[in-house]
Amino acid sequence: MATMAKPSPNAGQPDGQKAQSDRAALMLVGVFALLGLFVFSLPTVIVLFIGMLPSLVAIIIDRSEERYAAISVTSMNFCGVFPSILELWTNDHTIAAASNTVTDVFSLAVMFGAAAFGWMIYSSVPPVIAQFLAQLAQRRVNILQAQQRKIVDEWGPSVAGDHTVSTDEQSDADDDGDGDGDGKNDE
Repeated sequence: MATMAKPSPNAGQPDGQKAQSDRAALMLVGVFALLGLFVFSLPTVIVLFIGMLPSLVAIIIDRSEERYAAISVTSMNFCGVFPSILELWTNDHTIAAASNTVTDVFSLAVMFGAAAFGWMIYSSVPPVIAQFLAQLAQRRVNILQAQQRKIVDEWGPSVAGDHTVSTDEQSDADDDGDGDGDGKNDE
């Protein structure tokens, strides 16, 4: 006996409605998870809410598609909040202990300092990576130009056609001043 596959509940909907209903279902699960946290571990929620405020700010501010600022700040911020939560879980999991944690200047300095470190990572790492990639690309260009010169020396200049331009010749090629490097006046 053949069994028929059940149609998905979103089968007849267009893609936009399907994505919207999936988002609504995910939000509903999130709301129930938060309600469970509030009921069973309110002290943890208090410490998480106060400690993760820099992450909330980063999530609101970062409007890029990739959300790199939000990711770096949130992950580092959680690293700063986690020791306080762990201490709360292992010692005394009460609202009084949570309020003591969020009013302790050292704990707040660790939480917010870690978030600041996330901002520092977000602002300093991309330029370093960009410079590194530019250096790699320039090295590759130099290697290819050396190979090209070697081939031209071995086979003669006719093998390269009009494509042989070394770095010295490239700056001299734009003698017409229009910035396109073709040596011709485009008027």
